[in-house]
Amino acid sequence: MNRFKASKFRHTEARLPRREAWIGGIRAGSGASCGNHVKASCRWIAFNAEAAGMLGIVPLECKDGGKRTVSQLCCHSDAVTDFDFSPFDQLLLATGSADETVKVWRLPESGQDMPSGAGLTLGPGGGPVDMLQFHPTADGVLASGAGKRVTVWDVGQQQPLTALDSHGDQLQSLVWKRDGRLLGTSCKDKKLRIFDPRASPAASQSVVGHENNKDSRLLWMGSSDCLISVGFSQMREREVKLWDTRRFSGAMLTMALDTSPGATIPLYDTDTGLLVLAGKGENLLYCFEAAPAQPALTQVTQCRTEGSTRGLAAVPRLALDVMACEVLRVLQLTDTALVPVSYLVPRKSVQDFHEDLFPDSAGMLPATGAQAWWAGDSQQVGRVSLHPAQRPTETFTSPVIACTQRQAADDTGPTNTDRSEGSGYSSPSSLASPGSNATSLSASTGPSSGFASSPSQKSLQSILGPSSRFRHAQGRVLHRDTHLTNLRGLSLTTPGECDGFCANHQRVALPLLSAGGQIAILELSKPGRLPDAAMPTIQNGSAVADLSWDPFNPRRLAVAGEDAKIRLWQIPEGGLRETLQEPEAVLRGHTEKIYSVRFHPVASDLLVSSSYDMTVRIWELSSGQEALCLRGHTDQIFSLAWSPDGKKLATVSKDGWLRLYEPRHSPQPQQGDTRVFLYEVTPEPPYFLECNSFTSNEPHKGFVFLPKTACEVREVEFARALRLGQSTLEPVAFHVPRVKKEYFQDDIYPPTRIWWEPALVGSAWLAGEDGQQRRASLRPADMTPVSEAPKEAPVRKFVPASVYLEEKSDEQKKEELLSAMVARLGNRDDPLPQDSFEGVDEDEWD
Repeated sequence: MNRFKASKFRHTEARLPRREAWIGGIRAGSGASCGNHVKASCRWIAFNAEAAGMLGIVPLECKDGGKRTVSQLCCHSDAVTDFDFSPFDQLLLATGSADETVKVWRLPESGQDMPSGAGLTLGPGGGPVDMLQFHPTADGVLASGAGKRVTVWDVGQQQPLTALDSHGDQLQSLVWKRDGRLLGTSCKDKKLRIFDPRASPAASQSVVGHENNKDSRLLWMGSSDCLISVGFSQMREREVKLWDTRRFSGAMLTMALDTSPGATIPLYDTDTGLLVLAGKGENLLYCFEAAPAQPALTQVTQCRTEGSTRGLAAVPRLALDVMACEVLRVLQLTDTALVPVSYLVPRKSVQDFHEDLFPDSAGMLPATGAQAWWAGDSQQVGRVSLHPAQRPTETFTSPVIACTQRQAADDTGPTNTDRSEGSGYSSPSSLASPGSNATSLSASTGPSSGFASSPSQKSLQSILGPSSRFRHAQGRVLHRDTHLTNLRGLSLTTPGECDGFCANHQRVALPLLSAGGQIAILELSKPGRLPDAAMPTIQNGSAVADLSWDPFNPRRLAVAGEDAKIRLWQIPEGGLRETLQEPEAVLRGHTEKIYSVRFHPVASDLLVSSSYDMTVRIWELSSGQEALCLRGHTDQIFSLAWSPDGKKLATVSKDGWLRLYEPRHSPQPQQGDTRVFLYEVTPEPPYFLECNSFTSNEPHKGFVFLPKTACEVREVEFARALRLGQSTLEPVAFHVPRVKKEYFQDDIYPPTRIWWEPALVGSAWLAGEDGQQRRASLRPADMTPVSEAPKEAPVRKFVPASVYLEEKSDEQKKEELLSAMVARLGNRDDPLPQDSFEGVDEDEWD
């Protein structure tokens, strides 16, 4: 740049958007990392989420003008340390983690679900992965830094090309030169190093960068031989240095920024020469113009943002609004939002394309492939115009994941097959480095992409012991307006094995005391006081032993009678309007009184019953016939229950044994135990967690839980029950006290079964088929998950003594100290003990 020629970017303005343009509703992660914590392609933005091993994914642009949806990508079993988008394939994302693996993901097109598994895994490599960067000219080449070593990968072959391990301490940054020939690193040993990976694994040049070994970063100034480094001086000042690799003995320029302790995140745009610097934990953004031809670093502008910076990313130039003269856009990651900051050059005409501001930029078609680059190919990426009418429309899809999956399917392992047909690249026949021996590293598949606790979290949990999310659960009877009152003539003689009544999400069935086994049917949509007059009922014809609603037909009721028969009743739409006397069907087979009946949870038209004849029978209701008979009990059966998947059946008997059946395999029990407890069951030790209890003022005659869909999630209600009293039917809500009730508590509400739809018919289940019911989220459309809620800054609950004392003079401090000492000795105005003693008369002294 000519020192006498004014820069066209000297009037660049940084514009902060209104809050409506922020990407809110996020919870950014705070883990220590050498990465930027946020990256962007032309399609997606990725950022570190609060949960370990997770990334937040959000579209870069919102085409319909609505609110962007933030998705979560479950990446690793430990913290995500760094990640990078491919410069060519806008859907290809590489992630590195403390679990020592690198994973490559193909993100979906907009509006689709995030992938559940990685396309491929590199490593583990013997240490946590600290940093990642894709090659700028060759598709499928990725550099990763772990500990003291840099590994250059051929991603498609899942093999390392070379390892650069001549570092004396922990790596702090790595960066490819724009032309793809060289790679630079900064290290905790204070040195900056330059590598030519294809020539030798040893550094070709090195120099002491910054006197302080605190976090340093390195950037190439485009394809020139100049470098930018940021770090700390010996006096702990943040500083920026410019370097020329042709004279690498010392910096061409050193400039101190300030004395802030936050590590500096640098972003450099090679086409404009604009350098943006942001300090972690701060709200100030510097913008400089860097000139490689003459060692110059000129401040253009600086802006103060509302939130503190956790991460910073540059938006690709092809995504800029060039007609608005937007020459640069950065994304500031804060605790609760992504804030786009636009750098605009004011021009009189905003209708024209200003070529002087927007020179041709690097396109999105790679110049070469991994193996061709490794063999010596140094072709450069073609440049394209940023003019809206002249921009290329073709997109590039990297073959690395598809190629890997095809090889895995053939189980032939990595090969040197020529890939020219799929990608236009040729590959050499050897992975050996020209002029050096190849370095052998493990490329075996690492841990799965499922989420798990980090080691530090597990150690804390082992000390404190696990606790239930519901340990503070509270049960409360809902408002009287929701009660059904004036219940009269309830049966108090139903067997103890029966719940006393049964309910579904629409109606309740209550056995009555009158002769003939009458059953009242009450609609939950019609609460209030019942009339004194007689109501229509079901005339069962025999005393009720148990009853159950069909989960797939809310109008069908199965009633077990003391006459050893099971009657099926069909309730008219809208409830009973007249007494029902004829059942839909009668099941006969038991020889003695029936204990309990339960419908199958997955298959339709299947019912199980237990009886005093000590058998358990499974009925196929479509044919009205007994399908299976289970034996093995020696005493009264108290209860029975299906497993959630409907494959097994458990019973509890008076003989103290719990029996487990697989009905389709054997009529005899598979195994059993002698005790039964009720806790929250977890998949990890200690497996059973005790929760709070609920008490009421009067004894209840029955207690039935309603389906999960009956819960009011806005009140953090995780269970809804109906409590049958002497003359009332009261809804009871169980909820967990939470502060942010305006958010959907997704840690308490996992996807629930769509219980009202069967997975298969009963005959198919009897024939050996298994079905799995679909699941649905309970989250209302207008509620944001609490996992994506903004994280509030901690509030100091007390004022430190140092602050308190600094506000007072020395005399005030002395006075307060003296007062405190006197207070410890007692109140000076109080009488002394001897003052209350009585003396003697004067004559007594004689």
